[in-house]
Amino acid sequence: MITDGDVERWLREDVGHHDVTNHLPGTTDGRLIAKESGVVAGTDAAAAVFEYLDCTVEFTVDDGTSVESGDALLSVAGPTRDVLRGERPAVNVAAHASGIATKTREAVQAARENSDDVAIAGTRKTTPGLRGVEKRAVVAGGGDTHRLDLSHMAMVKDNHIAEMGLEGAVEHIDERTSFATQIEVEVEKPEDAPRAADAGADIVLLDNMSPTECVRAVDLLAEAGHDSVRTEASGGITTETVPAYARTGVDVISIGSLTHSADALDLSFRTGTAD
Repeated sequence: MITDGDVERWLREDVGHHDVTNHLPGTTDGRLIAKESGVVAGTDAAAAVFEYLDCTVEFTVDDGTSVESGDALLSVAGPTRDVLRGERPAVNVAAHASGIATKTREAVQAARENSDDVAIAGTRKTTPGLRGVEKRAVVAGGGDTHRLDLSHMAMVKDNHIAEMGLEGAVEHIDERTSFATQIEVEVEKPEDAPRAADAGADIVLLDNMSPTECVRAVDLLAEAGHDSVRTEASGGITTETVPAYARTGVDVISIGSLTHSADALDLSFRTGTAD
């Protein structure tokens, strides 16, 4: 959900204390246009900027839609000054979100060529203040949000294990979580995957393992009778290496670069009827 506080912060950052540039009279209309092909996301955030400025907004496409260069994402009408003031924050947030959605779609398509079931997920490697926008963009691209914040799932990571040992760390976390909270345990060697499941992991995260190592971990879990325990491959995975991981039998492939390194989709805002 985009709040007035979010929009106020974006506008304050861009408008500053003395905006001379956009003091134009009258009213105008404009369109948010794609300048390259990609997947649309962030239109709700872009619209929130204009609506905060009392402009009217009409959506042209839904988030998750594939567009080509020249396609309009939304149209706006209102006082010229306010339309122009909203332009840059709206373009920036929609371009950023659409870049994430586009990169996610590429990863999902790469996975689907090798597996019908494996999920492509984002991570918590998001921009402070923009997690909601970025997580929704991952969904628009066909991905999974993963946990939205620390309360959504308990994760036992390498630092916890270094302090308390694998079994001790899982027990410590399990004693402090609700029955409704899943526990994910990070392991760095295939042989530790069954150990994590034995300790009570609902999900085993195969951290920085090669595809061959992931296959080994999945096989070891099955041999130990832990077929119901889900597996997640994570750590340095790219859209180029997704196919190899999709063939390993893991349930989830998480990719931090979907949010922290996606190129913005090239968007433009045009007023009037000019093309």
